[in-house]
Amino acid sequence: MNELSPEQVDRVITLAMDMAREGQTAQLLEFLDHGLDIDVRDTDGNTLLMLAAYHGHGETVRELIGRGADVDLRNERDQSPVAGALFKGEDEVVKALIAAGADLDAGTPSARATAQMFDRTELLP
Repeated sequence: MNELSPEQVDRVITLAMDMAREGQTAQLLEFLDHGLDIDVRDTDGNTLLMLAAYHGHGETVRELIGRGADVDLRNERDQSPVAGALFKGEDEVVKALIAAGADLDAGTPSARATAQMFDRTELLP
């Protein structure tokens, strides 16, 4: 992506974030194949993994994890992907993040606190 202008880079990031939100896994992986950083962040500090997890796209989450996405990167509001998935009731995503070693005590509120708030502690080890 070095040959792109800053405006073009911003546009690529915006498109990639939309793909993560929408679960457009194949298209998103093409962006990564062409040099987009797996842990790129939007202006709110969200990563591709955070947005895919929050919106319940299990396939996208698994592919991003498989490509080395950091499962513990929190956004500007100190929210973690696993806590976001718990909040949204995305059990498949929660299980994938836990299997990948997500820190259940990181963030505000943590995944453990979120699970307790929503009576979802059966998902946690």
